[in-house]
Amino acid sequence: MARTDRELEQYRNLLKPPAEFERGFGWTTIAGIFFCGLIMLPGSIYLGLMTGGTIGSAATWVTVILFSEMTRRAMKTMSKGSLVILLHVAGIMMATNALLPGGPAASLVYRAYYAASDVVRDMGLRDHLPTWWVPPPDSPAVTGRDLFHRDWIAPILILAMSSLYALVSKYTIGYFFFRLCSDVERLPFPLAPVSAQGTLALADSTKKPEELEKEAATLDEEGHRPLSKWRVFTLGAAIGLAFGFIQVGVPAVTGLFLDKPVFIIPQPYLDTTTVTEAILPATPTGITIEPGIIITGMVLPFWAIVGSFAAIVSTIVLNPLLHASDILVQWQPGMNTVNTTFVNGIDFWLSFGIGTSFAIAAISVFSTLRDIVRRTRESRRLAASRNGGESPSLWRTPNNGRGDWSVPGSLVLYAISAAGMVYVANRLVPGLLGFLLFFVCIYCPFISYVNARLIGLTGQSVSIPYVREGCIILSGYSKVDVWVAPIPYDNFGGMANSFRVSELTGVNFRSLVISDIVALPVLFILSFVFWGFIWKSGPVPSDAYPAARLNWELSAKNQALFMTSTFHPEDVRQADAQVEPEIRSPKPETSPQPVRSAAMRFADTEFARALHPKYIACGGAVTIALFALFSTLGLPVLFIYGMVRGFGSLPHTMVLEIVGALVGRYFLQKKFGKSNFLKAAPAILAGYYTGVGLIGMATIALNLIKNAVSSAPF
Repeated sequence: MARTDRELEQYRNLLKPPAEFERGFGWTTIAGIFFCGLIMLPGSIYLGLMTGGTIGSAATWVTVILFSEMTRRAMKTMSKGSLVILLHVAGIMMATNALLPGGPAASLVYRAYYAASDVVRDMGLRDHLPTWWVPPPDSPAVTGRDLFHRDWIAPILILAMSSLYALVSKYTIGYFFFRLCSDVERLPFPLAPVSAQGTLALADSTKKPEELEKEAATLDEEGHRPLSKWRVFTLGAAIGLAFGFIQVGVPAVTGLFLDKPVFIIPQPYLDTTTVTEAILPATPTGITIEPGIIITGMVLPFWAIVGSFAAIVSTIVLNPLLHASDILVQWQPGMNTVNTTFVNGIDFWLSFGIGTSFAIAAISVFSTLRDIVRRTRESRRLAASRNGGESPSLWRTPNNGRGDWSVPGSLVLYAISAAGMVYVANRLVPGLLGFLLFFVCIYCPFISYVNARLIGLTGQSVSIPYVREGCIILSGYSKVDVWVAPIPYDNFGGMANSFRVSELTGVNFRSLVISDIVALPVLFILSFVFWGFIWKSGPVPSDAYPAARLNWELSAKNQALFMTSTFHPEDVRQADAQVEPEIRSPKPETSPQPVRSAAMRFADTEFARALHPKYIACGGAVTIALFALFSTLGLPVLFIYGMVRGFGSLPHTMVLEIVGALVGRYFLQKKFGKSNFLKAAPAILAGYYTGVGLIGMATIALNLIKNAVSSAPF
């Protein structure tokens, strides 16, 4: 059996699959989809732009709580299946990230900002961005901030096709790897019970009082009374309401009648880089003030947090030394966090991070491949003895009520959808057919399987860094459109864990598919409606959205840096000016010249100057040495994964995160019991973001009313 950390062992058997599976999709689900889209989605956009935070999990819990209370007032009870499916569709509608909140339309607004940004202009990219990705900067669609202009038709259609491909792939190749790793190989998926516990926490609120009293009277294996998930969820929500009023409510209300909103707590963080530069030159410093970070430190695996803390402390110590050694040469006094992070990445940390990422990817892939044969044989023997000598079949559809479907049919459907994406991408960027087939036929299935097995064994995921970027650079393509082409290189290994979570919660898989099919079009439409209104009301980013102003600037710089690696304006001009190619007789001695010329052109790019082979080797050597040391001494390997996450990262969340980890491990786990607290901690975190989300919902309503009235003609 593969060797895993002892800390992860406790997650294996926190929850058992139920004997029956429910179909939870119904009219309640449809109502929940529109509730999230009409009420929660605009709040998610506002909170993400202003604070850099997300309310995805909070919005999903608010939706489920509201609907469960409505059914209770109607003297009815929502079934567990209905609750889980409602939580699932709410998660689809609120799926977002801090950089681009509020659905697919957010990426289009960011593209408009990127095309008109100073960094794109300074690097000479502005006139070479393809119109099927973003309209020209002088287009009325960009200058007039009009998301419904006809110039957006092509980008919207391509975005819709990419989303459809992702949806099909989730339930085809993602389902295939779930069946392979969970049903056939019987991997434990140690973190799946943690996710399922958060989902099932609301089931406590629908139980009868006598059932709750009976559960409260029982003791767990450590002799502690189980914590009520509903009560700890309520505690987290109260903390979120109080802090959310200060963090979100005050700026939103003051922004209604002042030129600039008043931020009692700096957003998205308190930047102290210029204050500490005399002591810590070339070192971004600051702190993010948010209780949610403390709770997150309690929820995440302890040694992963400690590893990140150690890596960030090492970064703080190393940066001044690297600056004194003339390695961090581009930093200048007066630079803030964004600019310091960007130039430090070019000088050192980008290369070092590539080395650490390659090393951890190589270690994980090697360990997984080495374990495949051994683990598969053992799992099949155990399954055979468990099933009376019959080994579970990957190709036979189970008939246990889960709602499974045909594996061969899934693979055929994935092949059809992937072929469609390859065709579209090859038409947009001709000449990359082999490049596209490599990703669809080789890389995507390989990395998905490796991740599915790694998540199933240890709860960790892995990615092979810069595979797409490396292939683009080696292709010799000299235009920027290849960087924004819809290349299907996604990793669907995480879907194996998602299906395992659904299995533990007792939900029929077909209900998940139906809910996704219904929710996706609604999300598209409402995302464009709200983003179109917000963008038309005022520029994004701006002073009203401080988090977007900082995060989008850094993202644009990094994206432009990669684009310059293959962008050669002289080649583009020659290709565009050449109407008829000149016919010349072939000369064998000149055949190596294009390769040498391409290499010379790449060496002159900004991206090439940011790559330092010796720093890449250093990062890889450090990671491999630490992994070997920890493996030999029997120390937690999660520490290494945490260090990879922390090297070169911002220290702004470091203090609060490690405080949460220490308090959770050495106080709360001892007081309430280790297993007992680990089951309740996700509910506290979800409750906190629910409270913050409720404040966000109220304030965004005021902001939207103000924008609507101010733009009215009367």
